[in-house]
Amino acid sequence: MAEGKGEGEGGYICSRGEGGRRSRLRKKEGRRKKMKRRRRRPWRKKKKEEEERKSLDQDRGRRKIEKEERKKERLGMAMKPVLMVISLMRVGWFICVYRFNIVGQWAVTTSVDYSLAQLIQVIILLSTGGKNGGGYEASKYVVIAFHGGILFLHGIINSLPISLLSFLGQLAAIWNVIGVFVLMIVIPSVATERASAKFVFTHFNTENGEGINSKPYIFLLGLLLSQYTLTGFDASAHMTEETKDADRNGPKGIISSVGISIVVGWGYILGITFAVTDILYLLSEDNDAGGYAIAQVFYQAFKKRYGHGTGGTICLVIVAVAIFFCGMSSVTSNSRMAYAFSRDGAMPLSSLWHQVNNQEVPIYAVWLSVFISFCMALTSLGSIVAFEAMVSIATIGLYIAYAFPIFFRVTLAKKHFVPGPFNLGRYGVVVGWVAVLWVLTISVLFSLPVSYPITIETLNYTPVAVGCLLILVLSYWIISGRHWFKGPITNI
Repeated sequence: MAEGKGEGEGGYICSRGEGGRRSRLRKKEGRRKKMKRRRRRPWRKKKKEEEERKSLDQDRGRRKIEKEERKKERLGMAMKPVLMVISLMRVGWFICVYRFNIVGQWAVTTSVDYSLAQLIQVIILLSTGGKNGGGYEASKYVVIAFHGGILFLHGIINSLPISLLSFLGQLAAIWNVIGVFVLMIVIPSVATERASAKFVFTHFNTENGEGINSKPYIFLLGLLLSQYTLTGFDASAHMTEETKDADRNGPKGIISSVGISIVVGWGYILGITFAVTDILYLLSEDNDAGGYAIAQVFYQAFKKRYGHGTGGTICLVIVAVAIFFCGMSSVTSNSRMAYAFSRDGAMPLSSLWHQVNNQEVPIYAVWLSVFISFCMALTSLGSIVAFEAMVSIATIGLYIAYAFPIFFRVTLAKKHFVPGPFNLGRYGVVVGWVAVLWVLTISVLFSLPVSYPITIETLNYTPVAVGCLLILVLSYWIISGRHWFKGPITNI
């Protein structure tokens, strides 16, 4: 019993000691878990605070958006009349640019075909002996008849199917390039007297009989003819609806036309200038060509070498054919522009002008362009000053029309403009600003006097003509156009 009791007591004590250790371990484990929970509480609290703050920010943002929307709604109601005015102004600027463009295009056709009529008159004069040899000098009425006949031929050609017109356009390009190279080689080669390189590249004609002796001023006035020559380079844009892959080939056509004109034109001018020795005689009305300088250069070069100017007359025919093709293309461009604007409803009798025949040719727009160009030339019968003022729109009017879309592109539409497949990338805006500033510059140059002293006959009426056109365009818009024109059609 004693042993058993001892065993029992000993066993009890052993069991109690084991239980104490387990109890201490559990308490220790509990304290450790409790410390863990305490360590986690700040993170949980921080997370909860972040969620509450985020929810609060969302509520604040929602309330702010709602407040701004209510503000915009109130502002929209207040600005509705202003926005309507802005919308009308945008549409108004479109129609103003269109008017400048279409009138400028008609003036281009008038000036090109009238200059061809004058050249034909000079060719007849030289072919019959020249002014000093009893040649036939046509009156201004005969010249205007030539002009009408040329326009009539251009109207017939532009009424042909597009495939034939395209062929003639390609033929015109070939003729121009080959003709220019022939002239720039033949004329200096035939001329018995040639100018020196120093004369060609450095001489300023200060003895011009126009009262202008300043070399910088002469240089600035010399830019005007270059600008006129490059006018109409946007013809590719007017033909895009009849062009494959127009979004790429249209811009390429514009750039290539300017590039080719620079290279070929520069070569032509150099070749002809080397054959010029006596500028005053070329400009004199007492020479064989009656003061038609380029005709006198050609005629004189062959006459001095061969005793007659037949070769020079043939060279003038090459020039005349090139001008004829130019007038043909100009009527094409005019008619497509008139067609496009009438389709937008921007012209009187629009339903008539945008009709096409079975060959998809805007036949009525073609003959409208022919008729208006002829009417513009009729002013030459009354006053050559009035005629020159009218055709001056051919240059400055068109360049103003070019500048407005570019200006809107680099200002109002700078952030929202979507470039097409052919674009200048980041340089587009820079080039745009250069173009706008250049148009502003030449607009001033075109308004400067070209002869002194200034009289009624020598006054430069270009700003008067452009100002009158602007007044007519704005008056038409205010009185009539704004009531019915809603803007161009964007989907065709």
